[in-house]
Amino acid sequence: MDKKAFIDSFLLMFTLLNPFLLSIYLLDLIEQLDVATFRRALIRGMLISFVVFAVFAIAGDAIFSRVLQVRFAAFLIFGGLVFLVIAIRYVMIGSAAIRELRGSAEHLSGSIAMPFLIGPGTVGASVLAGSHQSAPYAVLSIALALVAVIVAVLLIKLLHDVVRQRQERLVERYVDIVGRISALVIGTIAVDMILRGIDIWLAGLRGAAT
Repeated sequence: MDKKAFIDSFLLMFTLLNPFLLSIYLLDLIEQLDVATFRRALIRGMLISFVVFAVFAIAGDAIFSRVLQVRFAAFLIFGGLVFLVIAIRYVMIGSAAIRELRGSAEHLSGSIAMPFLIGPGTVGASVLAGSHQSAPYAVLSIALALVAVIVAVLLIKLLHDVVRQRQERLVERYVDIVGRISALVIGTIAVDMILRGIDIWLAGLRGAAT
């Protein structure tokens, strides 16, 4: 077991899922639903995401090269651009830029899983996790990251329910400050994804030339 690769995969997935930004993305559900209903919907959404991530971690970039007939580098660059746009919109507009991505909450589990959890960034991170370590450890690192995110979001939900009754303005200030800081982190990771995709593309060109 490569401990560094395992920890790096866990941290990358946890950072991309970002429970603080996710709590803002799901803020209307946090406000409207009771703890039990929100917990069930969140866990189902995470399970859907885990299945998708596990498939990409095990299959790797073969899904792109053999099935979709595209290069993984292109997917990394696109995923980085998507996250970069989200980060820029949040920094400029605020929490409304995140919540509008989810659309209707008619189907809670699906709306939680898509498009914020299962996206180009997290799918790309799953492929990278599988490429840097064996499949069981890659899947385990992803599972632990999802569990950590579930726990963190549920704690935020409980804290929100307690604090909002007394300090509604404090909650609004938290949403704005934490959201903008998280957006800066996501934007930085997005740029790194783009650069990583370019590196892979250039390495492929150099390999073809030789």
